Amino acid sequence: MVQTSQAEPVAVSDGKGAISEGKKAERKLGWLLCAPAALVMIAVTGWPILYALWLSFQRFDLKYPDQREFVGLDNYLTVLGNGYWWSAFWVTVLVTAVSVAIEFALGMGLALIMHRALVGRGLVRTVSLIPYGIVTVVAAFSWRYAWTPDTGYLANAITPDGAPLTEHASALAIVIVAEIWKTTPFMALLLMAGLALVPDDLLKAAAMDGAGPWQRFVKVMLPMMKPAILVALLFRTLDAFRVFDNIVVLTSGAQDTSSVSVLAYNNLIKGLNLGIGSTMSVLIFIAVALIAWIFVKLFGAAAPGSDDKGRR
Repeated sequence: MVQTSQAEPVAVSDGKGAISEGKKAERKLGWLLCAPAALVMIAVTGWPILYALWLSFQRFDLKYPDQREFVGLDNYLTVLGNGYWWSAFWVTVLVTAVSVAIEFALGMGLALIMHRALVGRGLVRTVSLIPYGIVTVVAAFSWRYAWTPDTGYLANAITPDGAPLTEHASALAIVIVAEIWKTTPFMALLLMAGLALVPDDLLKAAAMDGAGPWQRFVKVMLPMMKPAILVALLFRTLDAFRVFDNIVVLTSGAQDTSSVSVLAYNNLIKGLNLGIGSTMSVLIFIAVALIAWIFVKLFGAAAPGSDDKGRR
């Protein structure tokens, strides 16, 4: 009589904790499935990034092509030592921080309404998403005409004797309001998807244990929504940091309202200075990558389904 032994899962250690063979095979399959898309992404995005990096090390002005030469880090020292760059950088940071914070608060409120509304839910969702469906440049022109003295209804109603787009503080405020009006629906849409992750049974159990609405929101809903909150805040922060359309249409960067994207555009496209413009583009890329890294570090390891190291 031949005795057969039943195969049992084998756990191996990689020095950081035991991982079963099934888990290793699952991870390997995940890498294989992602590999084609990752290779295409690297091929499409890698060359422009490397070429911009190469241009940033050169003095290359298309108005004087004969003077092209390798200058190392001189372009970076020139940009980082320029007051216009830092003025645009802090304007960008201000617009990003204020608009994303307000959008998150408004988006969460809007998501809760759309998630719980029993009557007219479809109408509420459709109306709230209309601003996001409008092309950004078109929306920016509508804000510009609204704040134009004599002809704009907002300018006539709020500042009949002034021209808010010609003053620094009021122009920046209008840019931020235009950003919030345009992209709050996007934030609400992502947060509403996060609300769908919260089981009703868990909320009912918390209510039976005596938790109030605020405690259920803070202790139950927000932790369950962390993946959606990460995506919403990350996408909007990266998008807001590259703010361009609203500033170009509303102020053209006047009154010290220029962002780093507008400054890079002016040097690269209008000024035809490929060296300085590429340097600014590389600095913007580094800032965007740093923002993404910070957000993933803050939220990534806490996502449901992840272990202590943030691995799934």
